[in-house]
Amino acid sequence: MILKNCVKYASNWNLPHKFATNLLKMKTNRSHCPLTNALDIFGDKWSLLIIRDLFLGKKTFTEFMNSNEKIASNILTNRLDFLINNGLLKVTKLPNDNKTKIYYLTNKGIDMYPIVYEMMCWSKRNLDKEFGPIGKQILMDMEGITANQFIEKKQSSYIKHREHILSA
Repeated sequence: MILKNCVKYASNWNLPHKFATNLLKMKTNRSHCPLTNALDIFGDKWSLLIIRDLFLGKKTFTEFMNSNEKIASNILTNRLDFLINNGLLKVTKLPNDNKTKIYYLTNKGIDMYPIVYEMMCWSKRNLDKEFGPIGKQILMDMEGITANQFIEKKQSSYIKHREHILSA
């Protein structure tokens, strides 16, 4: 629905035709394949990075903008809205600051962590790259415990973090 409205009003916003066309291409449920349906929601370049950043404690638009990957603000806005509309994120405002939006993962979004975990493990196994300090720390934290233990630890830690955010 939001995508249709974006394209409908793209001319009013003076958006380039290419941007409006790309919005139309972001269709979901293209087939009955479970992988295709999942990729329609989080298979782009940015969605899993946003989810990763939420697990790392980021929660505001500005914090996402300050990530090393340098996502463009219009793409970030689009992806946040898309993840909200697909039930992976919710947004609230701070009680003492009605301007700042706080984004947080729903249970459906928290359920994405095993995918993030497996992709990090795949990178470690298959890419001959030097990872940054946060990536190195995460990979070191994985050592000595099972995948399930690590994933459950991260998920329950995030749930506590989310409870803290929502109780503030």
